Amino acid sequence: MTPTKPLTLAAFTAILLAAAPAKADITIGMAGPITGSEAAIGEQFHRGAVKAVADINAKGGVLGQKLLMVVGDDSCDPKQAVAVANDMAAKKIPFVAGHYCSGSSIPASDVYAETNILQISPASTNPKFTDRMLPNVFRVCGRDDQQGKAAAEYIAKHFKGKTIAIIHDKSQYGKGLADQTRDNLTRLGVKEAVYEAYTAGEKDYSALVTKLKAAKIDLLFLGGYKTEGGLIVRQMRDQGMQTTLMGGDALMTEEYWAITGPAGQGTLMTFSPDPRKIPGNAELVKWYRSQNYEPEAYTLYTYASIQAWAQAVETAKSTDAKKVAQVLKSNTFDTVLGKFGFDKKGDASAPGYVMYVWKDGKYDYAD
Repeated sequence: MTPTKPLTLAAFTAILLAAAPAKADITIGMAGPITGSEAAIGEQFHRGAVKAVADINAKGGVLGQKLLMVVGDDSCDPKQAVAVANDMAAKKIPFVAGHYCSGSSIPASDVYAETNILQISPASTNPKFTDRMLPNVFRVCGRDDQQGKAAAEYIAKHFKGKTIAIIHDKSQYGKGLADQTRDNLTRLGVKEAVYEAYTAGEKDYSALVTKLKAAKIDLLFLGGYKTEGGLIVRQMRDQGMQTTLMGGDALMTEEYWAITGPAGQGTLMTFSPDPRKIPGNAELVKWYRSQNYEPEAYTLYTYASIQAWAQAVETAKSTDAKKVAQVLKSNTFDTVLGKFGFDKKGDASAPGYVMYVWKDGKYDYAD
């Protein structure tokens, strides 16, 4: 019997939105890396957004109007993200769920601020994203200063007396997370033996691995993304190293294990509590799995971004970004992430970070 393949994004979108009118009353945007090395996350965004739109429309839409969605592909590239933001502005989109990479979200947010578009990122964790206090910028995920604190505290407790290295890919996300973890380790009296940058997109990290091996590193903290993290852990195993790799939310995708295979066993990573485990999401998770898709990581975070916006629009009785932003900062919202609100910066009051571990091709909470 031939196994059923997961639906393509195009087929998935077509099925869910088949009942939508040819011309929607309200068009919203979703932006993320639909192509490129982080396309797996882009698919999470897309599937979360499409399902949210379909479910909202099935309940009557927003302000009595149906939603339609346009998708912007930024490939996690800052220039492309700005182009996507400008295109959203040209289309007079009132709201964008996006972007993923902080290096894309931050420059795009400047465009959204100038053009009165409300932005809720499901995934951009760099503190700068909201610290600039742009009135239209929000996120439903946590921040790297929270994530770095959780990582450092886990390291101090579980790797006491071990030799630590910290590396990053020079991106706003990667360096930001690495530096936050380093600062928090320093606060806890832990000093790393190696702190180094690497270049994303390369295939051969043997020189870096050789340096880590010579330093007898027990734990390697990675500020970066799944592809490079997967290659580095594989190359560590090729050199006989049993060093534990720890990273952030960017490793929360089955694509990571597809790269590492068994070499990824024991990899640790910080992420918020898994919304798939919330009892109220059981039917939604079951539906995704019936489509041969696992709604991991940022799938439900994107869904929640659109939920929060839609609820705020109903309260504001308007899609105007300024009016909706006021509602977002003064109310709480019932979403697939649970009930939360936003502070004056636009950060969500959702739960913080916990530690996960990869085991036999799946990840779950670590001890």
